[in-house]
Amino acid sequence: MQRTLRYAVTLCLGLCLAVCGQAHQGMWLPSLVKQLNIKDMQAKGLKLTAEDLYSVNQASLKDAVAQLGNGCTGAMVSPTGLLLTNHHCAYSYIQALSSVAHDYLTDGYCAKNQAEELPCQGLTVRFLEYMDDVTDSVLKGVDAVMDESARAALVASNTRRLVAGLEAKNPKLKYDVEPLFYGNQYFLFAYQEFTDIRLVVAPPSAIGKFGGDTDNWVWPRHTGDFSLLRVYADSGNQPADYSPANVPYRPRKSFKISTKGVKPGEFAMVYGYPGRTQQFLVSQAVAEVVNHTDPRNIGLRDQRLAVMRGYMQGNDTIRIKYASKYADVANAWKKWQGEVDGLTRNHAVEEKESLERSFSEWVKADPQRVKTYGYLLDSMAAVYSELEPLNLISSYLNQGLRGIESLDFAMSTLVRVPGLTERPTSEDLAAFQEEANEFYKDYDPRVDRELMVQMLKAYRSLIPKGSKAEIRTLDSLLSSGSVESLVDRLFATSIFTDAARCSHWLAEAQAGRVVSLADDPLLGIARALRAEYTTSIYPRSKALQDRLVPLYRLWLRGLQAMNPKALYAPDANFTLRLAYGKVEGYKPREAVVYTPTTTLDGVVEKEAMGAYDYVVPVRLWELWEKKDFGRWGENGSVPACFLASIHTTGGNSGSPTLNAKGELIGLNFDRVWEGTMSDIMFDPNRCRNIVVDIRYVLFLIDKYARAGYLVDEMGVK
Repeated sequence: MQRTLRYAVTLCLGLCLAVCGQAHQGMWLPSLVKQLNIKDMQAKGLKLTAEDLYSVNQASLKDAVAQLGNGCTGAMVSPTGLLLTNHHCAYSYIQALSSVAHDYLTDGYCAKNQAEELPCQGLTVRFLEYMDDVTDSVLKGVDAVMDESARAALVASNTRRLVAGLEAKNPKLKYDVEPLFYGNQYFLFAYQEFTDIRLVVAPPSAIGKFGGDTDNWVWPRHTGDFSLLRVYADSGNQPADYSPANVPYRPRKSFKISTKGVKPGEFAMVYGYPGRTQQFLVSQAVAEVVNHTDPRNIGLRDQRLAVMRGYMQGNDTIRIKYASKYADVANAWKKWQGEVDGLTRNHAVEEKESLERSFSEWVKADPQRVKTYGYLLDSMAAVYSELEPLNLISSYLNQGLRGIESLDFAMSTLVRVPGLTERPTSEDLAAFQEEANEFYKDYDPRVDRELMVQMLKAYRSLIPKGSKAEIRTLDSLLSSGSVESLVDRLFATSIFTDAARCSHWLAEAQAGRVVSLADDPLLGIARALRAEYTTSIYPRSKALQDRLVPLYRLWLRGLQAMNPKALYAPDANFTLRLAYGKVEGYKPREAVVYTPTTTLDGVVEKEAMGAYDYVVPVRLWELWEKKDFGRWGENGSVPACFLASIHTTGGNSGSPTLNAKGELIGLNFDRVWEGTMSDIMFDPNRCRNIVVDIRYVLFLIDKYARAGYLVDEMGVK
């Protein structure tokens, strides 16, 4: 099939963004690798051709890469539908399949045969059939003088027409059209989508989440972060909803697995579906992240963590209830700190400013350029200045108010069970009962009361009276009386702050003795906040963000014109990408050097530290003690995880990590703390992705789960 290539996508960010020649930078569209990257990849060690990586005329590695509908990636590892992904990618489905009698989260699960494989309801898996540059079709009729709303309407109309024509020709495929480079280019992605996905193996959480919050974003790592699924199809090998009559899917391609291991300096690549990056931000946007947004978010989460930690330390019941919540809050909190540190150490703002000065000088050298680009950077700066107070509001709403558990519960109730504020039906009450049961099982009003006090006080310290960032609902609420008295009143009257009060209201409602929750004070606050957000805050923010899109589109065209010979990778947008680098450790700071591999020995060593995240299942400990590693041992232990200098982000979880021959050597599952700035700026000296070694996965399936038949099915020699 002939593929067009309109716009060569040859953009360069010179000083602040690495170009393709540096190898480590960028998440590349596989269909363009032949034109843009293959020579560099082969020079770095790749033993394959571009057609081996991506082809529409023959089976290629892209056919073994799966897009999971929950935002992850997976790897096909057998000709009979076996799919490897991360444990954390399958976690919610394992949880849904678990019960008190069958606690698969704690104990793990291993099907002895296909009949015991468990359906993962709601999980979808897609395989890319082809991608195509459809820029000409999508931008048909678009001209340079068209305003943005008219342009967007025409693009949407052209896209609908394009997809409708394709669906008429082949209704079995799913079609997505995605913008690249802020709409300078559009690509079509055609998928086969499967809905019958079944759980085959899940390790215990003590293995699949080993290290938990303690090790999150951290190296060295020892997490057995994998799950094994199977994709099912109908008798014709076509997608079909769950049925006992379905049979294992036969993929066009599955990955050959290498058990030879990895060595420092060896070529490696990640094939997957990265979620979102922002590599092309201008200096003012990066400065906002480094100096305001991230520090503000960190500060708000600091306060929330301190409140939870204070109660958890003196009460085992609260500690158990809040362990997962604490970890969730700490996750982004830790990432943002790494992002600020990395962007600061790499002088990201200064590098962006240097590029912008070069661009301005280039523009001034030609009158036509002045006419086309002369206003650009000033216009972007003006929009970002207008966005500053709205960014502050967003930070407070998301990291402050949403951190008040009872208020967040009330806000989610408005969305999920809106009928409660009118005349709730029996279905409304049943749905709310389910929501309430889930909420209160891990809720303690003492913790939430303190969170509410601290977060409401944080509003006034962050947003003083008269600020452009005011939230009128809170200004009115806090205009008289102390925060403590307001909180006392809410906790004395709202059903959302007390499980017994909520249960009583539900009983009364089910008996027909109350009409609605419209008068609940906390729900009233939630409703007012939601109304203010949807009618005022969000529209203002979206209007400004929409103004940035055409400016960034022009910014990228200008950079392309200034540097026509350099190469760009488009920002990630959960479409199939290929990134490459090598296996290597790093030096995060003076006198600290991290080697790139870990082993099972480190698992046992960490358990001795006593952290709650470091618990080794008895069977795994016994296998280690007896050195019962089977064929998976190396130098007296089992390889566990390794590092590589490959550009990854969220969405790459579960992505196959491959060697120079395209053989599977591991599953990507995390990044190091020091390199979390890579969504904005990638530094090959600092940024590392973390991979669970395929030999650890096979050891756990074979020796721990006693499922050697699955290893045989994968064709591992």
